[in-house]
Amino acid sequence: MDEINTDYLIVGAGALGLSFADSILEYSDKHITFVDQHAKPGGHWNVAYPFVTLHQPSATYGLNSMSFGDDLIDTDGPNKGFYKLATGTQVLAYFERAMQERFIPSGRVSYYPMSRYQQNASGEHIIVSSVSGKETRVNVRQKLVDGRALTASVPATHKRKFEIADGVRLTTPDKLPEVWLTDAKVPKHYVIVGAGKTAMDVGVWLLNMGVEASKISWVRPRETWLINRASTQPGSEFASHNIGWQLEQMRIGATASNSDEIFLHLEKHGHMIRLDQTSLPSKFHFPTISQGEVDLLRQIKHVIKIGRVNLIKAGQLQGINGNAEVPADSLFIDCTATAATRLDVSPIWEGDRITPSLLQAPLVSLSASIAGFIEVSFDTNEEKNALAVPIQMTDTPEHYPQAMLGNVMNRILWSQNPAIMNFLNTARLDPAQRMRSAMAGVSDSVRNDAGQIRDATIAAIPNLKKLVAENKSK
Repeated sequence: MDEINTDYLIVGAGALGLSFADSILEYSDKHITFVDQHAKPGGHWNVAYPFVTLHQPSATYGLNSMSFGDDLIDTDGPNKGFYKLATGTQVLAYFERAMQERFIPSGRVSYYPMSRYQQNASGEHIIVSSVSGKETRVNVRQKLVDGRALTASVPATHKRKFEIADGVRLTTPDKLPEVWLTDAKVPKHYVIVGAGKTAMDVGVWLLNMGVEASKISWVRPRETWLINRASTQPGSEFASHNIGWQLEQMRIGATASNSDEIFLHLEKHGHMIRLDQTSLPSKFHFPTISQGEVDLLRQIKHVIKIGRVNLIKAGQLQGINGNAEVPADSLFIDCTATAATRLDVSPIWEGDRITPSLLQAPLVSLSASIAGFIEVSFDTNEEKNALAVPIQMTDTPEHYPQAMLGNVMNRILWSQNPAIMNFLNTARLDPAQRMRSAMAGVSDSVRNDAGQIRDATIAAIPNLKKLVAENKSK
């Protein structure tokens, strides 16, 4: 068996693993080894549907060390006027360039694609090639970094939770553009199954491809709150929205008696959106959407609310809350994969293992880059864990106060540490740093609002703690 030595063995070459490694490479002289199941870096983007895009601006995604369309504005489509959202193809090309132009040329990175990580009974770290079966023993001098904790479930790989009868035409978003390569029969009707951002992407894609809204049905088991993309944009031209988004979160966080009040307040101020304004959403996974996309999706009038689907027959859906009829020759599109699963969290540093987690929800890249910096800048696991408290991903609106509080408390910890603040002050991934840079070009009223955020945040902490405690006791 071959044998190699490395300081950090990183399992997973997705956004999390690469962002963590970027900080290790930048702020230390340590050696890194990646092992990943895919043929190319980029994690779940390797199996994402062809028309997928980032939810967030490219300016705050990827690596601190490499720009990613940071200053480009969309000139057409429902995202017109906002900073560009990279396509899945562009994301993969970005991470491939990072591996080939930054990581490997450094001389301190080894990369094992198409391979699996195993730990044998003796505790040895083993890399197994999925192509040749060849095994390589890895002697890890520092830590194992498990980048799989935040792995997204995507339509191409998730296990379907409902049954389909014989003769039912069903596909997933990743295969949707290819349906007509193997089946020339154009569907007379489409049924989108699922209520998350993937389902919304499919709806927008179908409408943009010329499918009439009347020929689309949409099964939405749960309504979801959506973040208005205008509120998350970097740059001085969007400062009023962005500053307002931060300020209004804290203002309502200080007075709300429940999470619904928080979302309704943010909706009133233009920062949250719901597709169905007659229904109070019970789901929230930090999806971000433009008003243009919402306007398109609201054209789909046949919305089916029968709860989670158990069985699909020709012309009929059976759900936990009832049945629904659809045209017999419908093409069903399974969008029920959950990209953001709410999992229990544990300390990031435990013994000789690191499990990067969210430190600023929902920003995976920023969170991982901060964890990487903390790893090489501080000594003990106890000291590192005290500077980086993991945040659980949300599932329902009731979880949002916990995420708000986690984001705030980590920021307070970092504000008291000069080394971390120096890191953040130059981090391209940090929206706060970008907004600070944009303040020179804003109006006096926006500058005044920005000056109120700190006091509003301090005032919100006690009530956020109360809301979190009440939710945990339910």
